[in-house]
Amino acid sequence: MKNPAFMVIETGGVGYGLYVSLQTYTKIGDQTEAQLFVESVYVRDDNPKHFGFADEEEHELFRKLISVSGVGGSSAMLMLSSMSAGEIAGAINTANVALLKSIKGIGDKTAQRIVVDLKGKMGKHEGGISQILSNSYNKNRDEALMALVTLGFPKIAAERALEKAIKQQGIGTENVGLLIKAALKNF
Repeated sequence: MKNPAFMVIETGGVGYGLYVSLQTYTKIGDQTEAQLFVESVYVRDDNPKHFGFADEEEHELFRKLISVSGVGGSSAMLMLSSMSAGEIAGAINTANVALLKSIKGIGDKTAQRIVVDLKGKMGKHEGGISQILSNSYNKNRDEALMALVTLGFPKIAAERALEKAIKQQGIGTENVGLLIKAALKNF
């Protein structure tokens, strides 16, 4: 059983239910076998929730996020489904509270607490200035992405289409309209 937020994995004849991010779900795709990093979070002593991650980077970021007061496993998974680990790390290291607040369920106080608690502690998730200057933090690119999502395209597919338009077709990010038109050709 597998859907974009939850999957059951069998190991040693036992099935384990794991909550997964959209990023992990996409990476696993249609594979019948996958290696996942698993984290168990105890909400109550008798009710653990198990979370699965396709790569160690996402797993490490999840652990850091849930260490922040007020951020539970579900909120951390929602964040990881909304943005890549690099985007979240870049937002934290540059104190971009507005970007973190744009994630559904993350309010102003929680976003500020995440920045205060984790800024400078991201390890290999440095992000920083190089990521702000990269395409993933370009304002026009973000506007084009929002437009595509509003049109009903899945966020991950829209991001891929935008990246293709920028890289393969040589479309710049100066004109949002041209960027959207070029991305639409990549679906």
